[in-house]
Amino acid sequence: MIEADTFLRQAKFKGFDFFTGVPCSFLTPLINGVLNDSDARYVAAASEGEAVAIAAGAWLCGRQTVVMFQNSGLGNAVNPLTSLNFPFRIPTLVICTWRGGAGLSDEPQHELMGEITPDVFEVMRIPYNLFPAEDDRIAPMLDDALAQMSQNGLPAAFIMQKGDVADQDLGDVTTPLAEAGGDVVDLRTHGALPSRYNALEAMLGVAPENAGIIVTTGKSGRELFTIEDRKQHLYQVGSMGCAAGMGLGVALNTDKPVIVVDGDGALMMKMGTLATVGAYQPNNLVHLVLDNGTYDSTGGQPTVSGGVDFAGCAVASGYKRGVRTDDIAGLEKALSEAMQTGGPTLIHTKIAPGSLSKLGRPTVKPPEVARRFKAFLAED
Repeated sequence: MIEADTFLRQAKFKGFDFFTGVPCSFLTPLINGVLNDSDARYVAAASEGEAVAIAAGAWLCGRQTVVMFQNSGLGNAVNPLTSLNFPFRIPTLVICTWRGGAGLSDEPQHELMGEITPDVFEVMRIPYNLFPAEDDRIAPMLDDALAQMSQNGLPAAFIMQKGDVADQDLGDVTTPLAEAGGDVVDLRTHGALPSRYNALEAMLGVAPENAGIIVTTGKSGRELFTIEDRKQHLYQVGSMGCAAGMGLGVALNTDKPVIVVDGDGALMMKMGTLATVGAYQPNNLVHLVLDNGTYDSTGGQPTVSGGVDFAGCAVASGYKRGVRTDDIAGLEKALSEAMQTGGPTLIHTKIAPGSLSKLGRPTVKPPEVARRFKAFLAED
């Protein structure tokens, strides 16, 4: 058994300076230790997959990240670990607890995952080891994990067992608090809806040159690449629903403006991210939701977004402003004003279904996209 402060002191010495995750009783001492440490940054995520995306955004800003969660939430994290971290080669240290582990009497919901936790990491090709529960093992095991991440650009994991870390009380820490009551602005004209292509062109016309633009998976990224490929663009592949989480991780670690281009289907997959963004209040984040009411990339099947007021949901979750638009003029006005005022702002833009008949894919490989975006964020 080790003290949380002992592990954190070594981890920070090795460069780990950004922590995010979802609590577990096994993790309580470590998370409390991070929250008690004024030199460590911890972001409380709404889900494990969201935490992985937030950490990926922080890594793009040069942070060395740690993601912590329970093994029952490992399933939630599988998608971004395999379709975000893997293709983009984004490393992070995963600390996953082992509920239902060998010889441990636990709740029935942990039985199966307890049996297969190491196998899940094996299948995902993520190297893992048991959490260093002895003081003299912490530094060498962190060195091993860092070496693995440096070699392959992928996550490495520690599996934490019950009692690995001694109890740690939570001090008087500041709780992130989303305060509803922002402004909802309706700029809709109820005329003919613009295409996604035209909406993206309009967005590029208003976005500052120093804005980082993170685009959700599917045709949004493909169309933006077709319009113009720039180092300021990150085209997500896979990891549906993780654009806003990644954008939050970036926005919390840079002074540059950050624009997240989301879709209605993608946002609904991780609506909890609205609450996380609202709680941490990045004033440089603009969340643009292009809503065509369909899963366009898979053949146009309908989503359930028809009755969803994304602007209202965002303001209720703590965004400073939510704007409803349905034409290019409204989108340009909303985005221009968002660039002038403190956010976060969500712009919900209704668009027409469909895309270009002959639509290519980005020819720049994901690892290169990530690293040139990281280099762009590091520029003065």
